[in-house]
This record gives sequence, structure tokens and C-alpha cells, in this order.
Amino acid sequence: MDRFVSNFTNRLDTKGRVSIPASFRAVLARDGFDGLYVHPALDSPALDAGGNALLAEIDGLLSTLSPYSEERDHLSTALLGTSEVLKVDGEGRVILTDALRDHAGILDQVTFVGHGQKFQLWRPEAFRAHLEEARAKVRELKRALGERHLGERSSGSSGARE
Repeated sequence: MDRFVSNFTNRLDTKGRVSIPASFRAVLARDGFDGLYVHPALDSPALDAGGNALLAEIDGLLSTLSPYSEERDHLSTALLGTSEVLKVDGEGRVILTDALRDHAGILDQVTFVGHGQKFQLWRPEAFRAHLEEARAKVRELKRALGERHLGERSSGSSGARE
């Protein structure tokens, strides 16, 4: 599998190192990126991380904007200008810098959350709250989609009878 899936919580050691989950390391190895690319998430107290696939996604997004536009400059600054490339040691661990830890509020544990082409790093309590909010929104979306589907079936079947 070439996607980051599932979630794992690992403890930071006394030197501030945390082990990247083995399944995530395997995806990074297949991706061919030497290290771990990390930037503060734009809209949550988390960190976005990944390898070449994440960088390609960012490059693709930036390429949709005019090279000299203010929007591209802002997005590039937020995604590339605040990023760090972390070295992964022989045991699959990285050291999260103070700036990264401060953004995510990470203290002694990190929750790794798969997002397909990337993964996020969260303070465990913040992730649990985010997950509950996401589940509530998905339940609302499911209801709305179900109601819309029923409405389409009703209008489609009544049109067929006329």
C-alpha cells in the first residue's frame, strides 16, 4: 500500500525523539524521500508530514496560481517557508523541533494520523477532539446525502409515471 492510513500514538523519548510508525516508514521508503518533510498545518493545531508525494501535491497546488500572484506567494510562504526536512535516524525516529512542537502543542506523546498522500502529527487530546468533530460532520453529511438521494429517487420515479 502506498498510502498513509490508520492512526498511532507514540511517546517522545527524553531526547525529544519519536518513532515514526513502521507502516508510515514503509510508505516513505517506497516514496523515495530521504527524511521527513514537515510543515505546520494551515487550519489546525497539527503538523502535515510526508515525502515526495506531499511535495508534488504542494507543487501542483502552487502551479494553479500565477507565478507572481499574492495568493501564490502567501501559500508558498505558508507551506514551504515554514517547513522543515527532518532526518530519520536508523531506528526510524525523528526529532521534532521546538517550533513544530509548539504549533501542535505536542508535549510527551504524538498521534500520527494517515491522510493518504500525507500524514499529520497531533497532540493526542487535540486529535481525539478533532476526530469527534469530524465524525459529527460526516454523520451530518451522510444524512444530507441520504436525504438528497431519496429526493432524487422520488422526483425521478414520479417523472417516470407521468
